[in-house]
Amino acid sequence: MKLYCLSNDPNKPCHILTFREITMMLDCGLSMQSVLNFLPLSYVPSNRLLNLPTFMPNDVDPDLEGELKENGDRIFVDSPPEFCPPLDKLVDFAQIDVILISNYLCMMALPFVTEGTGFKGRVYATEPTLQMGRLLLEELVSYIELCPKANIAFQWKSFLHKLPYPLSDSFKPKSWKQIFNLSSVNASLSRVQMVGYNEKIDVFGALQVIPASSGYCLGSTNWVISSDHEKIVYLSGSSTLTTHPKPMDHNALKNADIFIMTDLTQTPISNPDSMLGVLCVVVSLTLRGGGNVLIPCYPTGVVYDLFECLSIKMQDLGVAQCPMYFVSPVSDISLAYSNILAEWLSSAKQNKVYVPDEPFPHAMLVKNSRLKHFKYIHSSGFSTEFQEPCVVFCGHPSLRFGDVVQFMELWGNNPRNCIVFTEPDFDYIEALAPYQPLQMKVAHCAIDTSLNFTQANKLIRDLKPTTLVIPECYTQPPNAAPNVSDYIIETNNERNLITYKWGEVINLPLKRKQAQVYLDNSVAQKIMPIEIKNGLFLSTITGSLSVKDNMHNIQDLAASALGRTQNYVKYEWGSVNITEFMQKLYQEGFTDAKLETIGTNSYMIHMLEADTIIQLDDNNTHVLCNRDDIIRTKIRNVLMQCLRNF
Repeated sequence: MKLYCLSNDPNKPCHILTFREITMMLDCGLSMQSVLNFLPLSYVPSNRLLNLPTFMPNDVDPDLEGELKENGDRIFVDSPPEFCPPLDKLVDFAQIDVILISNYLCMMALPFVTEGTGFKGRVYATEPTLQMGRLLLEELVSYIELCPKANIAFQWKSFLHKLPYPLSDSFKPKSWKQIFNLSSVNASLSRVQMVGYNEKIDVFGALQVIPASSGYCLGSTNWVISSDHEKIVYLSGSSTLTTHPKPMDHNALKNADIFIMTDLTQTPISNPDSMLGVLCVVVSLTLRGGGNVLIPCYPTGVVYDLFECLSIKMQDLGVAQCPMYFVSPVSDISLAYSNILAEWLSSAKQNKVYVPDEPFPHAMLVKNSRLKHFKYIHSSGFSTEFQEPCVVFCGHPSLRFGDVVQFMELWGNNPRNCIVFTEPDFDYIEALAPYQPLQMKVAHCAIDTSLNFTQANKLIRDLKPTTLVIPECYTQPPNAAPNVSDYIIETNNERNLITYKWGEVINLPLKRKQAQVYLDNSVAQKIMPIEIKNGLFLSTITGSLSVKDNMHNIQDLAASALGRTQNYVKYEWGSVNITEFMQKLYQEGFTDAKLETIGTNSYMIHMLEADTIIQLDDNNTHVLCNRDDIIRTKIRNVLMQCLRNF
């Protein structure tokens, strides 16, 4: 079994697992950290961005001129943003048999993998993962296609060594790609087969795959991959907290031979509950002061919980009259779809459906005009409905494209306004860099509900895997707390620990030892088991072995098919009874045989006339005969008569 790591970001994982001649991709996350190196895309040309000075390093190709812009101490690429897709050099994507998607945040690179690569395999995901993933992909493509740029910068990638930090530390920029188009998204998603929790999926007869609830977001799963005698668990994006998704299923993950763990929290030193409390306080204080609140977010996920908590807190603090706006190309679909996914929700949310009531309160908020949703800032009716102070939820959390760019230009120079970062995927300081100097207040309240290291270590102890496989970075404390050992995965003598990093191929200690064979009825009826020792029975089987789709079948072998009589082989077993053996030797004419005991159950027999010595032990018999083969054959036949066979 081999594991390939194709992603440099453990929170946007992409792995290849090969086992029993099956090539399986585990998630296909898209690293978006690269977009922070590009200037924001604005619907309306921004004079501030257009007038940024050009940066030109010394002694470089003049073709580089105009590709880089300078803002303060940061250099940005003036070009459509590019993304870091999964590594495609280690494995031919056309050879992938199956892709397993854990959640909608881990499928953003799917079009890069399935389209234009010769991919012919199957893709499995739950219904919410497919539908919410579609929303994320459509929003991403829509944002970038609405702001086309005439020129594409690429010369700068050849001069990284002459560029300042952090551009000089860009990870493999020559492998970055521009975003796919909507037709590629649709073609890619058409390959996805929807599955339900605990549904058993047969993979070419070699493996069985079962999705188990991970508790992280709507439809998120951990994958249990098993054969007849081996069990592999892939844990990605899991949570033990009580939020809106169905709780995590622990039982399915127990006692795995191989346990692959990734996508743990990106904010190990902060608590989601405390961050949510800080967020509510910041929003309330800003609104009371007459300012507006901007919350960059994805169109699905934690934003549902934010609508619920903020609406309650704003009511308690007397600012409920301030409206909330949800601006996204898919805002209407996201709000509608989340309320019809009862089977994927927590028990508390499910019970509301039978009252009947909407699982999420945002439907009531929309009816009461406390929450208003629009596709874009320039959508019909937005300017009429818009009033300040207010709270605006919009994308993209990177602040490089989407309606958030327009709001940053509108509100950035007013110190009464505040931007609150809740998504943990991007460094908020880097996200704000192209907008500096900035007057508006900044609050960092990253809410990451995935497992923290304390929860992960407890989970590992409870699940008792034989071998634990984790990214190498999980064995080192984060840069924010380099001396705190609580923020790492513990090592333990009770299990093997294997680490990996980007571009590595590691051998996992799991080898096929046994396989299941199905017997035809006629073959099974001929089995004559013989008890070799207490509780152990053996029997010979004669038949025709066929292997198809990794299924082993033994069928009856007719004598006519052979054209000759079948010869059944007998196998001897057991120990030689020395008294019986001596008697049979005398009967065969070896009357001068003399027995010598040389140890416990160890004997030597001398036969002078036959010039032969026979040595017998518990597990073997040696015949030393210097005469002809007739005597040797006689002795062998006597020995066989003293052994049992089956």
